[in-house]
Amino acid sequence: MASKLAFPPITDLPIPTKIFPTLPQRIPLISLHVLCSSSGHTFFGHKSPSGSSRKVASSSSSPSRLSSASSAPDAVVEEEILHSPTPDSTQDSQNDPSSKLVLVVGGSGGVGQLVVASLLSRNIKARLILRDPEKATSLFGKQDEEKLQVVKGDTRNPLDLKPSMFEGVTHVICCTGTTAFPSRRWDGDNTPERVDWEGVRNLVSALPPSAKRIILVSSIGVTKFNELPWSIMNLFGVLKYKKMGEDFVRNCGLPFTIIRAGRLTDGPYTSYDLNTLLKATAGERRAVLLGQGDKLVGEVSRLVVAEACIQALDIDLTEGQIYEINSIKGDGPGSDREKWRELFKLAHTQNLQAHS
Repeated sequence: MASKLAFPPITDLPIPTKIFPTLPQRIPLISLHVLCSSSGHTFFGHKSPSGSSRKVASSSSSPSRLSSASSAPDAVVEEEILHSPTPDSTQDSQNDPSSKLVLVVGGSGGVGQLVVASLLSRNIKARLILRDPEKATSLFGKQDEEKLQVVKGDTRNPLDLKPSMFEGVTHVICCTGTTAFPSRRWDGDNTPERVDWEGVRNLVSALPPSAKRIILVSSIGVTKFNELPWSIMNLFGVLKYKKMGEDFVRNCGLPFTIIRAGRLTDGPYTSYDLNTLLKATAGERRAVLLGQGDKLVGEVSRLVVAEACIQALDIDLTEGQIYEINSIKGDGPGSDREKWRELFKLAHTQNLQAHS
């Protein structure tokens, strides 16, 4: 089950137009991402009962962020028990946008480019790790380094992830991915094992302990990769490796939120100037379905996934939680913080009811 809220559509984000030249370019589609959590959804208007916001889970991974989870082909899917947040966690962080420096990994992909565009529109400083830094200019135009910093790096290579890349970083959004089946995207050893498992492990291991939150975009179905129909999608291991990446994040010792997306729609876009990105809409599919327990099956707009990542940065009750997200026809929460907070909160309530 999942919670549904109907709210006004995402409006165009205010951002100056003169500094974003139109530079069309084609960038390959990033793959479906996954979120995992305990079961449940909520209905608007229910109040969340008291409960622990901590997660209890068995894991083959060491609690240390520098440890390595099992990379065996038959890695066991660990049990996930996520409880409703405590009353103290229902207040959102009121952080000044200027105090943030958000590291975005996978910023040239379909979700990542929308994350970066939205951060810039909110005057939140961003730093990108890109294999090809020149893509940043094609995607986002020339930006003041005070707003957007770009560094060259590859998460598949731990030696690339130098401490200087993470200086001053307060939050991290990781939306890397590749295709589920062999394709040209796999050229250069860009496989699910290298990107979704080793890349995530290397990134998380390199993060400073001062990071306030890491948001990982994953995919629905990761806890069921041995079951039909998910086993078909997992023929080359994409769901298994995404789950291994999730487990490493969950046990790294840093505050985290995992967003498991359904099949991605809307984009990637063939015209990549910021104005195009910021004017993109989710069409009629703006209403958000949010659940826990890896039970949702469906599609989700990339714009909705990107907005969920940004909203989760400061909504305290999302810490230590895993969500699945879909979008359907209807009006949605847009960028309204309170409406997103209610969506997340109600998902916890229904999850708690499902386990009571």
